[in-house]
Amino acid sequence: MIIKANYIRLCIMIVALLILSLTAPVAESKSLHDNFCYLDEVVPDAAFDARYYSENNFVGERINGYNAPKVVLTVVAAKALAEVQKELAPFGLGLKFFDGYRPQRAVHHFVRWAENLSDIRMKSVFYPDVEKKNLFRDGYIAAKSGHSRGSTIDLTIISLHTGKELDMGTPFDFFGPRSWPHNTKLPAQVRANRALLRQIMIANGFKGLKEEWWHFTLRNEPYPETYFDFPVQ
Repeated sequence: MIIKANYIRLCIMIVALLILSLTAPVAESKSLHDNFCYLDEVVPDAAFDARYYSENNFVGERINGYNAPKVVLTVVAAKALAEVQKELAPFGLGLKFFDGYRPQRAVHHFVRWAENLSDIRMKSVFYPDVEKKNLFRDGYIAAKSGHSRGSTIDLTIISLHTGKELDMGTPFDFFGPRSWPHNTKLPAQVRANRALLRQIMIANGFKGLKEEWWHFTLRNEPYPETYFDFPVQ
C-alpha cells in the first residue's frame, strides 16, 4: 500500500510539472550580449550589406553564426561610427557596413574553409593572385579575429543620393596588395577615397589595418582580450 501511495504521489507531481511547463511564461532568449547593439539602430541613414549572411563572400556560402542579415557592434564603437556618419552627411556622403562583430564560430568556419585547398569556387573574385595554400602564411586567415572582440568594423563610403560606393580600387574582402590602404600604384581618385575613409575613421577614434582599406578597430575597445561567440540574430 505504501508503494502504491508513493506511486500515486509521483504521478500527481509529474502531471503538475507538465501543467506548469505548459502554462508558465517562456522567457525570450537574449539575442545580444550586454553592451552590444544593432548598428542600424544607432547609425541613421547608413547602408548595409551583411556579406557573411549571404553567399557573396570569399567562402561562397553563409557563414556559421550569422543567423540574420544584421551588423552588431559594441555600443561605444557604434556611437563613434554615428559621429563619422554625422561628419560625412553635409557632403552628401555616408557609410556602408559589411561586417562588425564576428562570432568565434564564424572564424572557425573560415579556418576550415582555408584548410580545404580544393574549394576555390570564389578565387577569381576575391583572391585571384593569391594561392589558397598561402592564406594562413600571408595573414589573410587566422584562428582569431579582432572582429570577435566586438569593436572592429568593415565599411566603405557611399553617396547618400545614389547609394553608390566610392571607388576604393578593390571589392571588400579582396585578398592582395591592391587592397593595402597605402598602395601607391592605384589611380589618384582611388587613393583619395581611401585617404578620406582612413582619415575620418582615425579622427573618430579608430585605427586601420595595413592590408585592408575597409578594416578599422576602435582604439580604446572595451573588450581587448575577449573573443565572443554569441550568434548574430
